[in-house]
Amino acid sequence: MKSEGSELLSQVRVVSAEVARENRDWVRDLSSTGDRRELACRRLYDVLLRAARAEVRRRSARLRLAGPEVDDIAHQAAADALLAISGKVETFRGDCKFTTWAYKFVIFDVAAKVNRHFWQRAGVAFDDEDWERLPARIGIEPEAQAESRDLLSAVRRAVDEKLTAKQRMVFVALALNGMPTDVLADQLGATQNAIYKMMFDARRKLRNALVDAGYLPEQQIA
Repeated sequence: MKSEGSELLSQVRVVSAEVARENRDWVRDLSSTGDRRELACRRLYDVLLRAARAEVRRRSARLRLAGPEVDDIAHQAAADALLAISGKVETFRGDCKFTTWAYKFVIFDVAAKVNRHFWQRAGVAFDDEDWERLPARIGIEPEAQAESRDLLSAVRRAVDEKLTAKQRMVFVALALNGMPTDVLADQLGATQNAIYKMMFDARRKLRNALVDAGYLPEQQIA
């Protein structure tokens, strides 16, 4: 039977001598002062910016981001990630490449900034398949969906006309994209209770709108 210590040791990822040397150089240079630290920060910023641009591009098509918006978010994310890494560099354990560890910071920053950007934008359009999933996601039974061909149009109108920009963003993030509530709350700087409340209000508005338009019976109102 393995001891607790040996089990922990077995979980430590072993890196090559070359990677270990590169890791030590990163930690040493970023922990230093003067020109050495400045040069390391510039090098790391370039690495983070490439990663940020790739991640923003990956998300941009779905969120209709383009041009200066993409580059602006990437630069902001790289700068904020660099600041965070500089403050936590001594916590790096060395069980992976330093840049791999650093990527986690910039990916998180991109996600946070994209979601905040999305929060602030009204009228964001979604793909047809997104809309087709909406009735089921808000609890409309298949029988009710089949009763009217223009139900989907009614749902679209309700989302566009009845929800605020913030409610719409939260509803789509949770109901369509399946984002965990705690992740969304963390990225938006909100409490989970605030996200739950906004989602509840959004669903109620949509159901009320569909009831008023004759697509759902009144007893189905949440």
